[in-house]
Formats: sequence, C-alpha cells, structure tokens
Amino acid sequence: MIRTLFAAALAAVSLSGCALLASPDPVQLYRFGVVDGGSPVTVAEPLELRLRAVEFPEATRGDRLLGVTGSEAAYIAGARWVSPASQLYSTGLESTFGAEARTVRLIGRRELTPVTRVLDVDVRAFETRYETAGGVPEVVVTVRGRLLRFPERTVLAEQTFSVSRPAGENRISAIVAAYDAATRDVNSQIVAWSEANAGRT
Repeated sequence: MIRTLFAAALAAVSLSGCALLASPDPVQLYRFGVVDGGSPVTVAEPLELRLRAVEFPEATRGDRLLGVTGSEAAYIAGARWVSPASQLYSTGLESTFGAEARTVRLIGRRELTPVTRVLDVDVRAFETRYETAGGVPEVVVTVRGRLLRFPERTVLAEQTFSVSRPAGENRISAIVAAYDAATRDVNSQIVAWSEANAGRT
C-alpha cells in the first residue's frame, strides 16, 4: 500500500514538473507606422521643430495590444509590438516628417540644435474597439498636438486628430494592418498641420 501511494505521488510530481516546463504559447511580434523615404525638404532654410517625448496612456504605452468592448478591456492574446508602442509611435512620426515635410525639419530629442519651436504630442487613445465581443473591431488612434514657441512655451496652435480604421476581420494581422493605416494617417495630418502653423509669430 505504501509503495502504491509513493508511486502515485512520484507520478503526480513528474506530471506537475512537465506542466511547469511546458513551452508557452507562441507570440507574434508586430510593428506599425514607419514610412519609407526621407529628406524631401524643399526650402533652403526649413523651420526647425523639436519633438518632445510623446505621452501615451499607461494601458497602451507598452508592447501589448489593448482590446475594448464597452466598459471591459483586455489585452489581445498571441500578439505584441516588437517595441513599446510609445517608442514605435515616436519612430513612425519622425519617419513621416522625414518623408513628407517640405518646409520644417523635425529635430530629435537627442540633437543639441537650438530651436524656437517645439511639437508636443499626447496620444489620448490607441486601442482596438469592439461593438460586440468577437465581432469585427476598429482601431482608434486619437492624438492631441500642440505647437509651442520656445523658450516662452506659449501655445501657437493646438488640435486633436482622431482616426478610426476598421480591421476588416477579427484577426490579429488585420488588426495590426488597421493600426498601421490609422497611425500613418494621423501622422500625415500632424505633419501638414505643423507646416501650416509652425511659422506663426
């Protein structure tokens, strides 16, 4: 009887060890928002604009994709951003300025070039929204932009940009494609708005 109980206990320990050592479900990594090309500035002396650190909601600034259904929120399983979303967004915005801006030049935060204009970007929403659980979602990206005169820090212009993109189907690849499209659209709007307003006195 004792031998039988010992054997059963040993088998249970062995099985639990296998469960602890089991491989986790694979997670696919994605990115968004990067625009190819660069340096299309067409004026001899572009207005230089410094980008401040981009603010992001706490729930979405990391590497997980947030899904929202009504008042419920959960992270989407099986997918993560290759880097924190806040970093990917900043990189995408900088690449959009590099590819599309013609009268302004965006100065990175690490550059020491003195500037008289600062771009302040605050991402208010960056999420996958479902009308019903399991339905086809849409991606919503909402960003508030402010142009500041430096060093006075007076506001030259302020605007909120919001883009929604349907995912087409409830699949991770379609959701990521919607994030990419929405982010590119918002960033293109920010570039055009910055060029139209940065020269204000």
